[in-house]
Amino acid sequence: MRRFLEFSIGLLLLAFAAPLLGLIALAVWLQDRGPVFYRQVRVGRFGEGFTIFKFRSMRMNQAGASITSSGDDRVTPVGRILRQYKLDELPQLWNVVRGDMGLIGPRPEIPRFVDNTDPVWRAVQRVRPGITDLATLVYRDEERILAEFADPERGYRETVLPAKLALNLEYLKRRTAVRDLMLLALTIRYSFVPTGFHPDRVKDAILPRN
Repeated sequence: MRRFLEFSIGLLLLAFAAPLLGLIALAVWLQDRGPVFYRQVRVGRFGEGFTIFKFRSMRMNQAGASITSSGDDRVTPVGRILRQYKLDELPQLWNVVRGDMGLIGPRPEIPRFVDNTDPVWRAVQRVRPGITDLATLVYRDEERILAEFADPERGYRETVLPAKLALNLEYLKRRTAVRDLMLLALTIRYSFVPTGFHPDRVKDAILPRN
């Protein structure tokens, strides 16, 4: 039933957002006449790999760290706007329709950050990854947080990622349909109107302290 609902909602959202998707695609192409979409292999449910889709937000053929922090000069002017409002994630609705992802679920990671021998990772991978989850919302300013580390990639691997995994597990233990709807609503709200965002208030709204 969940899969049927997510397929139906994903298809409806794709149709509804088609004009916006077209405008974003045009803006990305006009920026530097390069590819509109960015594709990357991520680790999904049960550790299986799949290709995730995003609007391209970086300049072409730019080498660098796999983690992006605030101020990264590889990001294009159009890309900065897309990242600020999370619009670069919209093509993942196609991943939802395909069945690679759900609307709500732990964000899929790139293979180099995943340890399939770790019980925490195995627990997180029992569910379908999603476009948004509690950790994604709480860490919506992740790029700014990572910019505070001397080595952003190490900071992500050793500090941010373990904290996100802990939030994933906590949410999955207390997950309900109502909480999923609240999470989706807050994600949309803070994506388009980020003012007033505070991670602790968001976490307490979704998972109240006992």
